[in-house]
Amino acid sequence: MVWEMLGLGFVLSLDNFRVSIALGTVPFGLRRAVQVALTFGLWDAIMPLVGLLIGHEIGETIGSVADVVGAAALGGYGLYLVITSLRNPEPDELDHPWALFGIPLSLSLDNLIAGASLGILGLSPWLSAATFGLITAAMSLLGLRLGRAAARLVHIRSDLLSGVTLIAAAVALPLVFGG
Repeated sequence: MVWEMLGLGFVLSLDNFRVSIALGTVPFGLRRAVQVALTFGLWDAIMPLVGLLIGHEIGETIGSVADVVGAAALGGYGLYLVITSLRNPEPDELDHPWALFGIPLSLSLDNLIAGASLGILGLSPWLSAATFGLITAAMSLLGLRLGRAAARLVHIRSDLLSGVTLIAAAVALPLVFGG
């Protein structure tokens, strides 16, 4: 049972990991990266519990649009970054808390379905939620640091690179994780 829970937690964290790589190209410091990673983990811990509370049927209904909502949030923020990078000089540090903390929420919507399914698998919802949150936080921090390293290697404006990368992730997420 433990291996199944760890495996499910890893799979659920992959979309956050991929997006974290793109977000890591945004110029912000390690402290903000840890905050963002913990926010990813927090939402991935909360949403399965919410899924258990609201039930399988509602989770299935939301699940059909969860990928679209997450992709739209990413694409919208990416487009915003591209437009502002073309109109303004490059900032030393980019810090938009509404986007950096809202994106994890939109990506965790698919975890409602996972939460609704936990009872069927016989897994403890509290232990599963904590495990999912920890795995996602770790994977997100790894992705953010990988994205930061990539941004240092690619010598173009980091805000423009971030915008283009987030738009690409928005297009790829529904294709890869949409079923």
